[in-house]
Amino acid sequence: MEWPLQDAKNQFSKVVQKARLEGPQGVTLRGMRAAVVLSAADYDALRSGRPTLVDDLLAGPSWDDELAEEAMRRTKPPRDAAF
Repeated sequence: MEWPLQDAKNQFSKVVQKARLEGPQGVTLRGMRAAVVLSAADYDALRSGRPTLVDDLLAGPSWDDELAEEAMRRTKPPRDAAF
């Protein structure tokens, strides 16, 4: 079902109830589709199995041995450096 924004605001409890019982509820703004209200179960189903930002960051690109050695070399100060 599509709800004009003003109606969705005035009947938000009903919009949420219908999302839980009937499925996603569309909200329009000036006649254009603007948002969708989902039940928590529908949202969880959409998100399941998808990696989180943390998963993506930890997975990062793999380093080959040459790149890893170069990075380690750059983090160590030269042996003959005088301070």
